[in-house]
Amino acid sequence: MFLTQVLNGLQLGSIYALVALGYTMVYGIILLLNFAHGDIIMFGSYVAWIALVQLGLNPAIAVLLAIFGCVVLGVLIDKVAYAPLREAPRLSILITAIGVSYLLENGVQLLLGADAKVVPSIIDLGTVQVFGSTLSGTALLTVAVTIVATVVLTLLVQKTRLGKAMRAVSEDMGAARLMGVNVNSTISFTFAVGSALAGIAAILYSMAYQQVSPTMGVMLGTKAFVAAVLGGIGSIPGAVIGGFVGLLFAILLFTFGLFKMLVVALFVLVGVAIGQIFDGKATILAKIRSLFTDRN
Repeated sequence: MFLTQVLNGLQLGSIYALVALGYTMVYGIILLLNFAHGDIIMFGSYVAWIALVQLGLNPAIAVLLAIFGCVVLGVLIDKVAYAPLREAPRLSILITAIGVSYLLENGVQLLLGADAKVVPSIIDLGTVQVFGSTLSGTALLTVAVTIVATVVLTLLVQKTRLGKAMRAVSEDMGAARLMGVNVNSTISFTFAVGSALAGIAAILYSMAYQQVSPTMGVMLGTKAFVAAVLGGIGSIPGAVIGGFVGLLFAILLFTFGLFKMLVVALFVLVGVAIGQIFDGKATILAKIRSLFTDRN
C-alpha cells in the first residue's frame, strides 16, 4: 500500500516535473514566465485524441504527432507573440503570455467543444508486484521517462554547443550576440525543447487519466509553476525535485500525518539542497548559513 501511494505521487509529480522543466528552460534563457506552456500540453493531448479517435491512427504515430505538434506550436508562439517583444518591458511579454493562454483555451473550446474527451489507451503496461504492493506499469514508465528526460536535458545544456549558446544568451544576451551567437534561433530552440517536453507530458498525462479538456492546462501549468519555484526556477534538477516532492508531501500528509510528513520533508530539503549544489546555486545552504552569521 505504501509503495503504491508513493508511486502514484511520483507519477503525477513526474508529469508536473516535465512541465516545470519547460517553465525552467524558457525562464532560464529570457526570464519569461510562459503561462501558455500548460496550454501547449492541452494542445498535445488533443492532437493525440484526434489522431487516435478521429483518424484511427497507430498509437505510436499519435505519440509522435502530439510531440511534433507541441514543438511546432511552441516555436510558432515564440515567433509570432514573443519575438517582436524581445526589447519590450517584461510586463508586456508576461501579459502577452497570458493572452496566448486564453487564446489557446478558448480556441479549442470553440473548435472542439468544452466537454472533456476520452483518450483511448495508448499502451497497456499492466501491473507489477513488488513486496506485496501492486505497482502500475504506466506509473513506472512515467517516472522512468522523467528521469531520462532530465539526464538528457542536463547533458544537452552542459555538454553541447547549443547548450553553451543557451547559457551564453541566459547570462548576457547582448554579449552573446556580439560573440556571434544567433540569439533568436537559440531562443526558438529553447522553446522547441520545452515544448517537446510538454508533448511528452501530454502523452503521459493522457495515459494516466485518459481524458482531455480545454482547461486542463491551467491547473497543470499552475502546479508545475509551483514545482519550478520550489526547486528554484531556472534550475533543471530543482524543477524535477520540486515536481516530485510536491505530490509526495501531499500523499505522506494524508497517509501518515503531520509529524512523519515533516520528518520526510527534512530529508527532502536536504535532497533539494544537494541538487542546488550540483547546479551551482546553493540557495538553501546560503540562507541557512546567513541565519548563523554574525551580522555585527
